[in-house]
Amino acid sequence: MDTPANDYTATPARRALDALAGNSEDRTAMDTLAGSDVLVPVPDDASEADATDPGAVALPVIEQAGGEPVVPVFTSEPAMAELLPFVSRYRLVPLGALASQWPADELALTIDAGSPHPLTLTSEGVRTLLARP
Repeated sequence: MDTPANDYTATPARRALDALAGNSEDRTAMDTLAGSDVLVPVPDDASEADATDPGAVALPVIEQAGGEPVVPVFTSEPAMAELLPFVSRYRLVPLGALASQWPADELALTIDAGSPHPLTLTSEGVRTLLARP
């Protein structure tokens, strides 16, 4: 069976986002999401050394409509290509590990922006809802 390019249900993380859209208190969905790998676009200005350093991840920061800084991550290549078709490099990172190192400032995280059920969390929400040891 062929999967359309814009099919966002292909991964457990995507299904968890869909479940959270219906019930934001769904702990099973949040745990599934936190345990999933996400695609983190590598910023264009990141050096090759920074892009491949296993001990660090360069976060791409974009501004939302209101000027709020946000880091976009994605549950699949089709989801990323839908919003950022020109991204040439990305890192596959466990979301829970990324969240456990999240900066304390007001940097938000958005998962699958542009999809039917995106999830955007504040900096505090990232650390408290998704961080795993």
